[in-house]
Amino acid sequence: MNENANNAPISEDHDRELRPEDQERVDGFLERGVNSVDRKPFRPILLLIMLVVVVGGLSFLSQWIARVAGVY
Repeated sequence: MNENANNAPISEDHDRELRPEDQERVDGFLERGVNSVDRKPFRPILLLIMLVVVVGGLSFLSQWIARVAGVY
């Protein structure tokens, strides 16, 4: 077992619980402001697909404008 700065043994298991007053503070924080709204999980693949579509669309638009304007 490891020891922390106070020389108290640290449990190796991850099932430690907060003291009731600390848990109340955590619960209160999670119910306020930005944290109070349930959101869908972040999906980076969808963001990447949208980025490729937007950049590709703007590229084709700029090419079309250049051809119509007689640049090419």
